Amino acid sequence: MSRPNPQQTKQTPALSGAVDLSVLKARTDPAGPRGAPGGAPQASPDGTWVLDVTEQSFQTDVVDRSMQVPVLVDLWATWCGPCKQLSPMLERLAEAAGGVWLLAKIDVDANPRIAELFGVQSIPTVIAIAGGQPVDAFAGVQPEPQLRQWIASLLDALRDKLPGIGAAERAVLGAAAGQAETEHEDPRFTAAEAAVTAGDYAAAEAAYQQILDAEPADVSARAALIQVRFLARAESADPAAVARADAAPDDVDAQIAAADVQVAAGAPEQAFERLVGAVRRLTGDDCDRARAHLVELFELFAPDDPRVTSARRALARALF
Repeated sequence: MSRPNPQQTKQTPALSGAVDLSVLKARTDPAGPRGAPGGAPQASPDGTWVLDVTEQSFQTDVVDRSMQVPVLVDLWATWCGPCKQLSPMLERLAEAAGGVWLLAKIDVDANPRIAELFGVQSIPTVIAIAGGQPVDAFAGVQPEPQLRQWIASLLDALRDKLPGIGAAERAVLGAAAGQAETEHEDPRFTAAEAAVTAGDYAAAEAAYQQILDAEPADVSARAALIQVRFLARAESADPAAVARADAAPDDVDAQIAAADVQVAAGAPEQAFERLVGAVRRLTGDDCDRARAHLVELFELFAPDDPRVTSARRALARALF
């Protein structure tokens, strides 16, 4: 079967806007919504991202939490064979997502009002709640690849609307990076970082270069080497370099020095504009040096930094 298709679940009035989830609000958890506004959601009390939800906790565990991240409501029953296939997949995917979305498991026999509210005619049925409203659904068991694709499509559609998705994704990435750093701490990097902390940029540069000589594809070492080289240049940068470069627009050394000063002063846009102009004006080796230095300065920033993406477009226009 292909990706879960919401058009196949017309028997569920949740998607037609006919469901008013506030009817369950009278019996809510007095603790109120979990998770700080605009932040990543908190796990359930047992530390998982899978919630056993009842009519009494529906408002807090589903509606309130869905203001931050999507909540997938899994409607199941103990006697339902297909539910025993689908629910474990959903639970595993929810735990792996680390709070980017939550799974709310609801036993329809113990909580019939919820099933009636959504007009559910068969189980298992999964309904995605976002911003307090149903946004998508499917019925029946889905193969895991299609299930993953459906969830990914939901997140893509909702990422700009629910602040908790991005916050949770950043938290997951940060935790993974921290774990990797702890598990794979490299003494060569430790020595290089100690040199940076001590302000011995020459020793740090030599240490990172040694790593790259042994492992040319090490992205972390390359990024660190570029950072260290810039720190060393910035430490000895002369603020008067900007005036000298303005007076000598065809002096590539002056343009490079001025760009470093501007980046160090927190004005990377001006530095990028300066070097793009140099690329446009200069020829031969001077043009190549200006371009190479500009590309190296780009690597001091995140690839998706809007200042970098704008300057890259300007550089492409200057070159072609």
